[in-house]
Amino acid sequence: MQTIERSVAAPRTRAPQRVHRYGERPGIAYLFLSPWVVGALLLTLGPMLASLYLSFTDYDLFTTPSWVGWENYRTLFTDDPRFITAIWVTLRYVFISTPLKLAAALAVAILLNRASRAQGFYRSAFYAPSLLGASVAVALVWRVIFRDWVASPDYALLVVAALAVWQFGAPMVIFLAGLKQIPQELYDASAVDGAGWWRTFRSVTLPMLSPVIFFNLVLETIHAFQAFTGAFVISGGRGGPVDSTLFYTLYLYERGFSQFRMGYASAMAWILVLAIALVTAVLFRTSRMWVFYAGDEAR
Repeated sequence: MQTIERSVAAPRTRAPQRVHRYGERPGIAYLFLSPWVVGALLLTLGPMLASLYLSFTDYDLFTTPSWVGWENYRTLFTDDPRFITAIWVTLRYVFISTPLKLAAALAVAILLNRASRAQGFYRSAFYAPSLLGASVAVALVWRVIFRDWVASPDYALLVVAALAVWQFGAPMVIFLAGLKQIPQELYDASAVDGAGWWRTFRSVTLPMLSPVIFFNLVLETIHAFQAFTGAFVISGGRGGPVDSTLFYTLYLYERGFSQFRMGYASAMAWILVLAIALVTAVLFRTSRMWVFYAGDEAR
């Protein structure tokens, strides 16, 4: 009896098993991260540092780079009128294509947000141009369709911008996802107050969708600065007529791979990187005045 009582009073306990906590075996994490780290070093960081060095050299792809210091940058801003033209053309393209593309994407997203049996088909149909629009074949078709406009320096840039606006599928999908997250109670309250469609759109939809609008604005602005394929194909690779479609990236390509001035082109590339970073910083700074985040009492 004493033995039984002791066994009941003091039950046998199992030896605690060692559980590996997160962070106790970092080698496995580094193993899975290693492909990304190697790719980032060899394919991103390495070429970036190499291009930064080349931007201070005179390099033609065939001979050893020779150090020239700030000469490439000085020539760009003081002795290259086509560089200034490329900046102006690119800025015009950004200010024309980005707002129109976002407006088209938002308008179609609002229409698709309504319940419909064929909603899936329409989403795929409107998204398809985003998959095809960046191809050379579509740009060639675009050039043939608008051949009379492409030949005019007054309208050639608008043709390239129209091609970009036609590819509104990606921001449309993001807008549609944002619209799905807006609580229906807000629309019901707006209807009870007697607000019309425009007032509801301005007072409910836009404020609640402002983070998504900001996200799309940043992405599409960066994409617009990097536009190349449409301008290259439509202008025949020359940026014509009369440099009306001489995009910054197209002029960079011409300097680097047509004239073999790779050091000069590298300087242009770094100026573009700094310009995009500056524009992005301005967008983030100004977003405090118009982007509304739910639960943020400061706004």
